[in-house]
Amino acid sequence: MRFTTLLLLTALLLFKSGFAQQAKETRRFQLKEVKQGVAVDATHFYVINNTSLTKHTKTDGRQVANWKDTTGLLKHLNSGVVLDGKLYCVHSNYPDVPMLSSIEIFDTGTLRHIGTHSFGLYPGSATWADFYRGFWWVAFANYSDKASAEGRDNRWTMLVKFSEKWERLESWAFPANVLQAFASKSSSGGTWGKDGLLYCTGHDKPELYVLKLPDRGSTLQYVKTIPTVSEGQAFAIDRSAKNKLVLYGITRHDNYVIVSEVE
Repeated sequence: MRFTTLLLLTALLLFKSGFAQQAKETRRFQLKEVKQGVAVDATHFYVINNTSLTKHTKTDGRQVANWKDTTGLLKHLNSGVVLDGKLYCVHSNYPDVPMLSSIEIFDTGTLRHIGTHSFGLYPGSATWADFYRGFWWVAFANYSDKASAEGRDNRWTMLVKFSEKWERLESWAFPANVLQAFASKSSSGGTWGKDGLLYCTGHDKPELYVLKLPDRGSTLQYVKTIPTVSEGQAFAIDRSAKNKLVLYGITRHDNYVIVSEVE
């Protein structure tokens, strides 16, 4: 009887493991500099570095445009999202304090800087943003290392919901197990999926954390972790890919943009 039970448990575990999701690499591009993140649209991907951007074709990674800040006013571009022909990049003064953040807006055709939205002083450093169901969603990171500010550690990291006109509406904390996975850093990338779930990354682990809004309370609910090839930082979901979840991520130590599909 015990032997039969063990066989059944083993079969069940094998069944579950066969359906466990993971991101499988489909291609990669090694570029000159890949340090903060990547954004993507139907035809191109955009590499985000501290004070520069490059635009590349999705077919072969060829660079077709670039931009570099020459004003000295920008310090740390963190991530980006493409919406209606505009690249919205999240910017902060990391690791300086007090924390200052903004959204810097670029034309995707030319990478010309065309606009800005300032959060000013905020209890957290903006790391990523997305526009979903008519609202802006922005992560404000706090850290448990030398970048911590005003006594806050990474437990103070929060997701803030804004109106289309940037009026603050609601906010949520991140679940404890995900904060532990982020430690000592915080959330570096995030976006909403077509399935209504929130996909987030930390600073350097090859993992994608899937969350959802809670039915009650003020803490995001953990759903699952998906192993990835890319290593944290800002990533993007390729929304031009139909009926599949295609990710663009990076490995910053060797300057790769990695394309993968979640299976």
